[in-house]
Amino acid sequence: MDPRTGAPVGAPVPHTGPAALDATCRAAAGAAPVLAARPPHDRAAWLRAIATTLGDHADELIALADAETGLGPTRLTGELARTRGQLELFADAVTEGAILEVVIDPADPDAKPVPRPDLRRMLLPIGPVAVYAASNFPFAFSIAGGDTASALAAGAPVVVKAHPGHPGLAARCGQLIVDALAAAGAPAGTFAVVHGFAAGEALVQHPAIAAAGFTGSVAGGRALFDLAAARPDPIPFYGELGSLNPVVVTAGALATRANEIVSGLVGSFTLGTGQFCTKPGLVFLPAGHGLADQLRAAVAEVELGPVLNAKIEQGFEQAVGEVAAVPGVRSLLPEPPGETGPGHRVAARLLAVDAPTLVERSEQLLSECFGPAALLVEYANEEQLLAGLAVLPGSLTAAVHADADAEPELVHTVVDRLNWVAGRIIFDGWPTGVAVSWAMQHGGPWPATTHSGHTSVGVTAVRRFQRPVVYQNTPAQLLPLALRDENPFGLPRRVAGVLTLG
Repeated sequence: MDPRTGAPVGAPVPHTGPAALDATCRAAAGAAPVLAARPPHDRAAWLRAIATTLGDHADELIALADAETGLGPTRLTGELARTRGQLELFADAVTEGAILEVVIDPADPDAKPVPRPDLRRMLLPIGPVAVYAASNFPFAFSIAGGDTASALAAGAPVVVKAHPGHPGLAARCGQLIVDALAAAGAPAGTFAVVHGFAAGEALVQHPAIAAAGFTGSVAGGRALFDLAAARPDPIPFYGELGSLNPVVVTAGALATRANEIVSGLVGSFTLGTGQFCTKPGLVFLPAGHGLADQLRAAVAEVELGPVLNAKIEQGFEQAVGEVAAVPGVRSLLPEPPGETGPGHRVAARLLAVDAPTLVERSEQLLSECFGPAALLVEYANEEQLLAGLAVLPGSLTAAVHADADAEPELVHTVVDRLNWVAGRIIFDGWPTGVAVSWAMQHGGPWPATTHSGHTSVGVTAVRRFQRPVVYQNTPAQLLPLALRDENPFGLPRRVAGVLTLG
């Protein structure tokens, strides 16, 4: 469906039936030991082949994505470049080899209190991975997105459940990836795409699937998480769900850069029509901030695009309506018109409440409104601010705008509190925009993710789809090549407690 018009585009894409799903998962299971045995440079070549293929078909894919998402060629061109870049980054990381975490402790008959056997440890692929594509990033978090790239980098076959918001793009991307992998020498079953709600439920329960990665809503993620846990053999489910991404603004920051804070906040919470998992949805401001007129004027200048689909439109209106109906909440913007034009469109919303009411009614107010909405929380003193921070649920990010020199004790206290609720702390910045790098952490306590110890962005996302295995007193010819003394791949390894760069 074209979200700008609400009209269908392209040919229908059939759902995957039970027999086809079973065959797909069995093929992935057959490919798993073959992939696990292939050397790192093969995995890297497969990732680079996918990146090259996406680039070769960029014009076609961007046009398809725009027709189904309405995100526009400029945004989609940048997102496709990011997707190719993260594939290349994972390829480089695989080639370098640190992600295998190779550790060798040679035998030591004189070790106390008992002799030590020869121990050799590394990370192996966990097995076939189910990936659930997201709607809001049709490239970077979809068919060829970070979950797919990190699973392939781990040496795990991938079965992607396509998002119904862009099925034509999913089908085309999937075929291009299958063809690219085959041409690069990957075994059949390395990658596949399935479609349909029923296929998504069955996928996470299929006995061949060893782990799952998900990006989406709390309700959808929790349902799949429960299915993964209820299996006869429960599997890890790495879900990225909902996040409020709180922002704290102090009096010191307002005194020196109020205009920049206003423009930055409005630009961030309306970016992409508010359909970013890192959108700042909750902003703590000093009471009497006097920014209402500036905020109204800044929002009035924003031209919002459509939301991705009817479900997001309906969910946004319901979520914002429920928050606005809580006693003590007021709107800073004019009442939106009843008719917002063709397709799936919403108006920006900016609500406000005092900090004591937030604490008293936290169960009603601390829910994500996926779209261009933010709730301002006005605190009269430090005590009210800290009480508000104490009731926050887990988030992907938290941001602080403060004068660290003039307010050192307050800033330290706020950051210490936010460390407990977020995976990324941002100082004097905004959370929208996630760098793909070694150091990035894109994860946080529930409900931001189902496992705060991992990330879905950056190189260490590979760790989700690996498991450690130790070989004890194993003959050299039976060891994986990465664990043999000659180190044929030139990997960095820790040998007898000393890190060697390979």
